[in-house]
Amino acid sequence: MPTVPEPTALPPRSVLVTGVSGFVGLNLAKRLLAQGCQVAGLCRTARPDLERLGIQMIYADLADAPAVRDACRGRDTVFHVAAKVGIWGKLAAFQAANVEGTQAIINGCRDFEVKKLVYTSTPSVVFNGRSIAGQDESLPYGESIPCPYPTTKVIAEKAVLAAHGQPPGKLKTVALRPHLIWGNDDPNLVPRVLERARAGKLRIVGDGDNRVDLTHVDNVVDAHLLAEIALDRSENNPGGKAYFISNGEPVKLWDWINELLKNHDIPQIHRKVSLPTARRLGAAMEALWKTFKLKGEPPMTRFVASELAKDHWFDISAARRDLGYQPRITMAEGMRRLLEP
Repeated sequence: MPTVPEPTALPPRSVLVTGVSGFVGLNLAKRLLAQGCQVAGLCRTARPDLERLGIQMIYADLADAPAVRDACRGRDTVFHVAAKVGIWGKLAAFQAANVEGTQAIINGCRDFEVKKLVYTSTPSVVFNGRSIAGQDESLPYGESIPCPYPTTKVIAEKAVLAAHGQPPGKLKTVALRPHLIWGNDDPNLVPRVLERARAGKLRIVGDGDNRVDLTHVDNVVDAHLLAEIALDRSENNPGGKAYFISNGEPVKLWDWINELLKNHDIPQIHRKVSLPTARRLGAAMEALWKTFKLKGEPPMTRFVASELAKDHWFDISAARRDLGYQPRITMAEGMRRLLEP
């Protein structure tokens, strides 16, 4: 397979990356620094290590609307990556971070005449409890999603797309929906799988044949930079639109997990639980956590049961056409890099 080059860099510019301490935000900020950009980063807690990289750090919670709005001052582009993520928690907390925080970003971009806003969304905004196999962005938004994260991301994505073309500066906006992000230094997906497997807490949900998309973090960064470039394009302009982003190589989820476990000398998963059973278990645990206000996340929820058992892979033709997106890091290359000593 021929090597796909990194996206062509725009001239140095002033950018804001929210969620700069996270997996995607940090990788994006490092790439922007390499392009010679003036990079400001927004996160909640002090990160002197990021300051040493040359990132102008702004410490604020997404719920602090005045601080979030003001962070947009003087930027050419805002990459809004930050969000409250999780399968469980109070809706009000997700609302404050994901909805009100995003609106503060939109307000800041509009008020300070930022040229472009690239928003990191999620494919979960189209969750419908059924298998999604190779469908595109014509899928409608999910309704009554049993999880506060995608519920609030639906509202936030709609607001970002509606803000496209708003005066006074006629802000240009685009939303990206990367699916299951992984790669070296991933703090979430791979470590959680390995931890649960070592603890004997993993079970195949459903028949084990469901296919999913994963997306290497380098490809996710590429998509963000390509979206920023494409917002200046006269043809196939992505302004006001959302795009699925993935490696374009759907895999059988449980085969991929078992390959990961095998390469880490962890026993592979063979025991199964049916989807109806997992959903009933998830509903019972949700009720238990809610009634007794238990800390942490339930080990199973109705949303997670569906995600583990159903197909979730998407047609990325629109991203290829409008953004010029081409996954550079294949699934095989990503695994090779992950396992390098």
